[in-house]
Amino acid sequence: MVSIPSASQFDTAQSRVGLATAVVLPCYNEAATIAQVIASFADALPGAVIYVFDNNSSDDTARVAEGAGAIVIREERQGKGHVVRRMFAEVDADIYVMADGDGTYAAHDAPMLVKALVERRLDMVVGTRRGVRQDAGRSGHAIGNRLFNGVFQWMFGDDFSDIFSGYRVFSRRFAKTFPAVSRGFEIETEMSVHASQLMLPVAEIETDYGVRPEGSVSKLRTFRDGFRILSVFFLLLKETRPAFFFGGLAALLTLASLAFGLPVVAEYLETGLVPRFPTAILAAALMIIASMSAMCGLILDSVSRSRVELKRMFLLTQRGLPTP
Repeated sequence: MVSIPSASQFDTAQSRVGLATAVVLPCYNEAATIAQVIASFADALPGAVIYVFDNNSSDDTARVAEGAGAIVIREERQGKGHVVRRMFAEVDADIYVMADGDGTYAAHDAPMLVKALVERRLDMVVGTRRGVRQDAGRSGHAIGNRLFNGVFQWMFGDDFSDIFSGYRVFSRRFAKTFPAVSRGFEIETEMSVHASQLMLPVAEIETDYGVRPEGSVSKLRTFRDGFRILSVFFLLLKETRPAFFFGGLAALLTLASLAFGLPVVAEYLETGLVPRFPTAILAAALMIIASMSAMCGLILDSVSRSRVELKRMFLLTQRGLPTP
């Protein structure tokens, strides 16, 4: 059982190690909840600077956030990925606490996440959502969470069990070295892949996860965003594990080539004739493409390894957490 430090304990620890903490809240039409969210994080993390990144809200989100004491920055390019990229570029801190502005993430869990990051000297702590696989707001979302988390673990390893959680705490060196190329809700997946690829020290801690209050509407579109996230899975697999990606493609092409070609070969051995000449050409072409795919995978795997080495070298140039 992980103990939750009080706000005063957090403030004392923060002062002792001299850490600048920022709470960063991406928001799109969250006027109904943002004031309470800001107040909750201000109470849970005294001394932290709270930023609200307004992503073209059509309601009074920005005005309400300013009135509640947050620093409001507007990001005009629509999509959570654009907001996160702007967050990490604009805000300079030692610790970044990211949550949503809809009030579903419990601010009282934030000191526990920050404490884990500091004491265990981690680069990212993910607040996994308690019960999200049973009820993520809609039954379709719960099924999607189980499916996508399973696919992620098969593709990239089992470092994470809730890749879509938006409740995360980052070190400065993670924030300043994360490339952030995604545009929308798939940004959390990219964060998880980045941490897994560089083998960064990370942890998951279970946190409370509430339902949206009346008047707050989910921005997630089940099928559109689901297909987008799945496409990002394969894109990141191609970029980070090209030998696996192109090797799998080569294996499928090889099987197809053998399925078409073996009957032709058997017929030739029996009769000395090749009556199905187009089929023979197709089988040979598939085998050539399979060989090319396997070779591309081997070459790109070397390139990918070099990119990982460069990322790690750049990571080491960034300031880490000071020793308590």
